[in-house]
Amino acid sequence: MRATNYDQVLPVKRVLATAIGLAIASLTLPALADESLKLDSVTVKGEQEGDYKTESVSSPKYTAPLLDTPQTVTVVPQKIIAEQQALSLRQVLSNVSGITFTAGEGGGGSGDSINIRGFSANANMQIDGLRDSAQTNRTDTFNIESVEVIKGPNSVFGGSGTTGGSINQVTKAPRLRDFTQIGASIGTDSYRRLTLDSNQTLDGLGTDSAFRLNLMTHENDVAGRDEIDRKRWGIAPSLALGLSEDTRLTLSYFHQTDDILPDYGVPAIDGKKVAGVDRESYFGWKNLDKDDIKTDSFTIKLEHTFNDSLSLQNLTRYSQIDRNTVISASHVNTTGVPAGNYLPAGPQAYGRDVNSKMLINQTNLRADFDTFGLQHSLSTGVEISREDYDRLTYNHGLGTALYPTDGYSLGNPPGYWNGAVNKTMSADTSTRLDNQAVYVFDTIALNSDWDLSLGLRYDWIEGDYKNTALPAGTLTKLDTRDEELSGRIGLIYKPVDNGRIYVAYGTSFNPSAEYLATTGSGVSDATSGLDPEKNKTWELGTKWELLDRRLELDAAIFRVEKTNARETMADGSTQLAGKQRVEGIEVGLTGHVTERWDVFANYTVLSSETLEAADTAAGIAREGQALANTPPRSFNLWTSYQLPAGWSLGYGARYVSERNVSSSSNAKLDSYWLHNAMVGYKVNDNVDLQLNLNNLFDEDYVERVRQTPGTDARSSAIEYGDGRSAILSATYSF
Repeated sequence: MRATNYDQVLPVKRVLATAIGLAIASLTLPALADESLKLDSVTVKGEQEGDYKTESVSSPKYTAPLLDTPQTVTVVPQKIIAEQQALSLRQVLSNVSGITFTAGEGGGGSGDSINIRGFSANANMQIDGLRDSAQTNRTDTFNIESVEVIKGPNSVFGGSGTTGGSINQVTKAPRLRDFTQIGASIGTDSYRRLTLDSNQTLDGLGTDSAFRLNLMTHENDVAGRDEIDRKRWGIAPSLALGLSEDTRLTLSYFHQTDDILPDYGVPAIDGKKVAGVDRESYFGWKNLDKDDIKTDSFTIKLEHTFNDSLSLQNLTRYSQIDRNTVISASHVNTTGVPAGNYLPAGPQAYGRDVNSKMLINQTNLRADFDTFGLQHSLSTGVEISREDYDRLTYNHGLGTALYPTDGYSLGNPPGYWNGAVNKTMSADTSTRLDNQAVYVFDTIALNSDWDLSLGLRYDWIEGDYKNTALPAGTLTKLDTRDEELSGRIGLIYKPVDNGRIYVAYGTSFNPSAEYLATTGSGVSDATSGLDPEKNKTWELGTKWELLDRRLELDAAIFRVEKTNARETMADGSTQLAGKQRVEGIEVGLTGHVTERWDVFANYTVLSSETLEAADTAAGIAREGQALANTPPRSFNLWTSYQLPAGWSLGYGARYVSERNVSSSSNAKLDSYWLHNAMVGYKVNDNVDLQLNLNNLFDEDYVERVRQTPGTDARSSAIEYGDGRSAILSATYSF
């Protein structure tokens, strides 16, 4: 596979500036600033306006508004993303309690590694309701309208996986009004950013046609990690064509190029950095390590309305990610060298050249009708996908024989490799994952006080794995086949117009092939013949709209159980012998407290435990231990207030309590509080200024952890969250 030379990419800033100029010249200046558009049941009034409170999610699989959905669903809207200048998916999800992040594994590559309610959601990412499983860093939200977090086992909605929940990113789509927004930002740590979001209605071309263009170029160092730098640019055009009053075709393309120096944090034991290590130190090799990512996707959406109660939607997407990564794990060996020194441990200058491709089609039929006096809101559909994953792994020949006898200083790692390099290919891996599914959802109004919510999905999954060890050429071929029925049922009671009480039960499953097209792993001689892991959840909750429906209060108690987790036995075999449980409470408050005061807050209590586990050959007992990286308490708040004379203030807080580093030890990560602030000023109808101050008190906090305690012979690693930073943004709208 040929690596992309990102140093030869066109001068992106010049291209972006030219595109902005052309867009401005082509648009009609009088913007319809006071109009709003009903889009996916969410009223949007421009990028800086809108609401914290969301009425419904974007997927047609959800047959009722959020108030009448018997499940915990948290939507981070565009208004919060803009007020926080939240650029990555990880930053957006930091608004949702009960979510934690895991550090990149040395040999497995890095990407967005996310836990929901204690269970991994790495293979449960979606974009506009379509699976997006590639392991990559989702670094920018320039084309994202909102992010939806659906909590609890729900394979009925998302297919395999979804033990703790799933995440859906909703992209920006053409609208029926003209507007253009040009954004520019500067900040500490060499922060520079330029964006364009332009929408143009196409009068005379079909019915209600429109074109939208989003552009972005960005670069910054990382606050508190001065050695790390990030560069990227992206373009996302979309065209909506009204073929008739009842038929609409939307064509969307997305491209993003990332040039990142990968950061695997600092060496740690038991969740604490090794003595003598500075949090800013870089333990990789800047002249060898890299993370070059090129993402492309093309989406076709066809919608047809037969009448007021029957509609059809078809979605097709082809996506491809080319990612060439060289990483050096920040694991150290402090034995056999002078005090204060180390030898590198774990993979060093380990390369992975990956190409991921996906073709997916989803057809949804939505119908509202009555039978025997009962009202139905029904959605049924078919989903077909194929994912191909090709990976060439290589190394640069670094090893103990090339390191100094006394090692390197923990307080001053070299950062550059000056020794010999011998690039050698080590393995060629190819996987294929095919998935076909049929599903049906129905919300039945039993009477004015009671609704019944039902969902069923049947999946057929086939996976193939082929690995050729190099240079010997030893070939390993495996395949896996699974069929599984998933279900969900909920009963909703409506004591008053603005209040709901519900109880729900749902299931999900994790096949061995779950990560086959995500990381190329999971299928082996020991696992290919195993049945899927099974998960179930109970949830009892209530939802209330307060203050004339401006403010929503949600609360739920829940239990999630994995009844047959895969366990490695003492003889090296794998059996479905484990059992894990997470139970807890969630509370959320979202919306307008007053006309000027908005709040978005949530609090989660989690009690996790490994109920049954096999003692491994090393004799590590996990029964009774809490799950790794699963905090018993977490809290998130973002609130803003509109002052007179065009001023606005925002404040955010995030709390994460102590949590286990791993599920096999008592080592704890420290708790932390994080504080952010925002000041906005509307200069006039066209110009807005905004100052964001992040991590106000420069808290040293561990945001991501490798879930192993580590030893003196080979440490583990922790990744700190960003240090204090300031960003000044200006937006020109017309």
